Amino acid sequence: MIRPLPSTARTFALIALALVTAVSCRLKDPDNMALDRYSLNLDGEWQFRTDPDDVGKDQQWYLGGDSASWDTLSVPGSWDLHRMLSTYDGLGWYLRRFDASIDTALSHALIFEAVDDNAEIWLNGKMIGSHRGYDQRFYFDVSDIVKASDNVLAVRIEDLAGPGGLIGSVELRAYEKEEELMRSPYYGMKPVESADWVRDAVVYEVYLRAFSKEGTFNALEQRLPELRDMGVTVVWLMPIHPIGMKNRKGSLGSPYSVQDYYGINPEFGTLDDFKSLVAATHVQGMHLIIDLVANHTAWDSPLITEHPEWYVKDADGKIIPPNPDWYDVAALNYDEPGLRAYMKEMMLYWVRDIGIDGFRCDVAELVPHDFWVDAIAALREVKPVMMLAEGASPELHIDAFDLTYAWSTYDMLYPIIHGDESVTQIASTLLREKYRYPRGAMHLRFITNHDKIFQDAPPVLWLGPDASRACAVLLHMLPGVPLIYNGQETSSQKMLGLFEKEAIDWSADSLAFRVLYTRLNAIRAAEPSARRGDMHILPIGDSTAVFAFTRTIDEALPVFTIVNLTAKSSSFTCAVPDDVAGELLLASAEVRKQADSLHVTLPPFGYVIMK
Repeated sequence: MIRPLPSTARTFALIALALVTAVSCRLKDPDNMALDRYSLNLDGEWQFRTDPDDVGKDQQWYLGGDSASWDTLSVPGSWDLHRMLSTYDGLGWYLRRFDASIDTALSHALIFEAVDDNAEIWLNGKMIGSHRGYDQRFYFDVSDIVKASDNVLAVRIEDLAGPGGLIGSVELRAYEKEEELMRSPYYGMKPVESADWVRDAVVYEVYLRAFSKEGTFNALEQRLPELRDMGVTVVWLMPIHPIGMKNRKGSLGSPYSVQDYYGINPEFGTLDDFKSLVAATHVQGMHLIIDLVANHTAWDSPLITEHPEWYVKDADGKIIPPNPDWYDVAALNYDEPGLRAYMKEMMLYWVRDIGIDGFRCDVAELVPHDFWVDAIAALREVKPVMMLAEGASPELHIDAFDLTYAWSTYDMLYPIIHGDESVTQIASTLLREKYRYPRGAMHLRFITNHDKIFQDAPPVLWLGPDASRACAVLLHMLPGVPLIYNGQETSSQKMLGLFEKEAIDWSADSLAFRVLYTRLNAIRAAEPSARRGDMHILPIGDSTAVFAFTRTIDEALPVFTIVNLTAKSSSFTCAVPDDVAGELLLASAEVRKQADSLHVTLPPFGYVIMK
């Protein structure tokens, strides 16, 4: 028998639920755990085989019987680095044989730092579990399966788009307490100390082509008061620079194919127009950050002719893209000191000379961390900045970035809303997040962005209108910084692709999403607990449908949130959490307070916020 850890979701759900008390869910600090257990690193050369016809399971490839003819690939790594697989998307199988020193007094688990995108895992012919989600740490107990010799480990990867593979380390580890398996080396470390305006931010992402029919800085400037009134505090502009012509995607090209880091895309206006926008944003009491695409440039960037040594080249000396699917850009080589100096000075120019308040850094994990540490330290000598990394690596928070992407909370939404996962997955996800990152590390929470609205559809289609509202309530009230993508505050069903002009239909707000976001942002602004409070999960109502928690900081009143994330109604009576006065801040439910009890009737996807 396999020990009862058949999937990551169940594993973390059980741990999370075990830590829930009648009042709160607090994690026992495991700092004193003995973590010098036996471990076996399984990185290195693995056997690999593609499975475009999805026959591997039926033919029992996981047994490894005919694997001698398979290719070899390095782990960690993505299979697109293998030139024969540069354009392959789909299913691929990894196989690894190993021996191990087994201590029968302890349990043993296989730990996977990350896969791209989904995985199913077999050990010695038995399926031990599956995992869905990019770049997330997960593990499985294999105590009853692993042997001292001749182990066969098989991993079936489902790649959804772009590179795929075992992109993180794989390890066999002995353990006593399951919390040991969740702890990354960064747990307990101190993250960057962020400015107050960064910690309290509500970020609004603007794609200028879509934001208005004009698609200009001036058109955005005219509507800044609307964003201020909705409670936005930080405006993030997608790349504002000229776009490359060579190898461009679509008729207008991708904004992430930057031709000139110092230039302004004439579609949007002039440098003076941009300076006016920056100044107007500050007058409205908001901050402005811009997208920084530091990993690659357009093929017709002047840097290619002026400094070809700054680019990554293949064995024949030919400049190459970061991966084959990104054929419209050329990869930069940060082994070159001259490139580092150029990029650092360019970043300083936009902050020091133009007055922006920071950067959202595209594919930040593909740029060396020591470059970020050096460049961002120089920026912070000029003024406090917001540095937002498009990435999820815990290392990004060490001496560099204020915020990373909360892909994990995005990835949990669809399975929960559509009934494939229980609401207990939320506690599991947050617990995993707690142990993976430095203490207090901040994450950007979102239900869509410029990538996901195109890949998965706008939230009103992807999740449904009512579920979108419930998810917005949940993510705005969780610890972190909420993101609103332009048009998300409407009922618009436009996909908003990146390579063509598609203006948002601002009249499509029949469901009053703007009213909802305005209220959620007002709650965050007025209630310190909603912005910075410690979170305590409350086991009330139907645990498979309802997620409830308080957030509390110092002497401020707690903020109490209840969200129904299913399409069924839920009614229950619960105790009023300590120090919650019972004042409703936002509700789409029936709530009656009697003495120390609350009687709550939640409609499908209903919610309550009170203090």
